[in-house]
Amino acid sequence: MPEANSDSGEAGAGKPRRRQARGERRIAQLLEAAAHVFCTTGYTAASTNSIAREAGVSPGTLYQFFPNKEAIAVELGDQLLRRWRETYGQAFLPAHLGLPLDQLLDAVLDPLIQFNRENPAFAVLMHGSEIPGQVVQEHDALHSSMLTRVEEILGGYLPDAPKADLTRIATTTFAMFKAGLDLILSREPEERDAYTAELKTVIFRYLQPFAGEAACAPDHIGKQASPS
Repeated sequence: MPEANSDSGEAGAGKPRRRQARGERRIAQLLEAAAHVFCTTGYTAASTNSIAREAGVSPGTLYQFFPNKEAIAVELGDQLLRRWRETYGQAFLPAHLGLPLDQLLDAVLDPLIQFNRENPAFAVLMHGSEIPGQVVQEHDALHSSMLTRVEEILGGYLPDAPKADLTRIATTTFAMFKAGLDLILSREPEERDAYTAELKTVIFRYLQPFAGEAACAPDHIGKQASPS
């Protein structure tokens, strides 16, 4: 009898875990569907019915996990922001600070651009209209921290620059990156590598006069500058 009770207890303990695992898979399924719908129709035009349809479930099933579209957006935004912070950490490693400017641009920009290429819903949720305020606030905080980090990195290349000049250069560089990223993401996939190279060229040539000997012209810049 004691053994039977023990087995029963173990089986009972296992059921909640299985239910929890099924619930987590369902949530992941719904978030993936929401990301696709947000990218296809935009956040404002998206609906819980369209998300449920994309996920292949009934609206009632969706409502078991999310009360409305806004709750889905907040959960998806949290997930994407966590991934972005991980990518941000990989891009701004301390080891990158000693690299020549061209290599620094590769080390910092490549993971950031790749993340956005692999997660198009990130741009929709971070920049779209009518996005829940919680998502917008977290994105703005991350944006501010990134701008500060860019300024710190550039300070290593421009140690004698006045603070106001450094802030202006960092702000301009960051604006170039955001505009270039939007351009890259708007192109067809087969064109994106070429536009990524163009973005690096623009930023490099802007920063090169400030960086002086710390800059080293990337190969693709030299090739583009040469006559055909």
